[in-house]
Amino acid sequence: MNDGPLVQLPPPSTKLPRDKHLPRPKPPTKWEEFALKKGIQKRKKDKIVYDETTDQFKRRHGYDRVNDDNDIPIIEAKASDDRTRRRPFAKRLDDKKKRVGKQEKNRLQNLKTAAKAGALPSHVQLAVTALPISGTKTRPQKIGKEALGDVAVNLYFLICGNFSQYLPVVPRYGMVDEEKEQTNKVLGKLLSKHSHEILNVGMAINMYNDKKEKKKSGKSDKLKVKKDITKKKPYANKAK
Repeated sequence: MNDGPLVQLPPPSTKLPRDKHLPRPKPPTKWEEFALKKGIQKRKKDKIVYDETTDQFKRRHGYDRVNDDNDIPIIEAKASDDRTRRRPFAKRLDDKKKRVGKQEKNRLQNLKTAAKAGALPSHVQLAVTALPISGTKTRPQKIGKEALGDVAVNLYFLICGNFSQYLPVVPRYGMVDEEKEQTNKVLGKLLSKHSHEILNVGMAINMYNDKKEKKKSGKSDKLKVKKDITKKKPYANKAK
């Protein structure tokens, strides 16, 4: 190998302190606990699966996937379907909605259990706690189950593309009060330094009114003089 000279560094002698703590393990979900009890091992699913209807290998998810509802033109009705009078395509949609709702319910339950253990996803934790950007690491409020559920549901709707629901507006505390205190202190210092230069509003108004009246009186005198000069006497030519 012509990689150039290689140097083997000695092992480190001093341990540098960490700024952040070591990553904490996430609490296991219900399925992980059940799989651990039963000894079930997670197997990686294949991305391409054989489709019996088309006799081809297709993707498991995404475009042109296996068992796509749009590719099924006819569903054979059973004897039990005639009694209930339910359409097979509508029944498939209802079953899919129930499955999605059950999965979402399980996901929210896992989030609640994780909140009890103190391990939350960053986006959910930020939306629920709304920590002020003040440098403090303490939480201003406790995380309740209702608030956590609302945030998780709203995030689910936003991910699905439904932007009709937004995250609840959380009042911000911390930096606003600190900024108010700082501005008040600065204003107090400025006013104390330049207290002799502070404008007397009453005197300024009186002076402005006096100047205004003087201007008005001066204009009226000039107009009177001009009127007297330009005014012609009637019957002056007749008398001559």
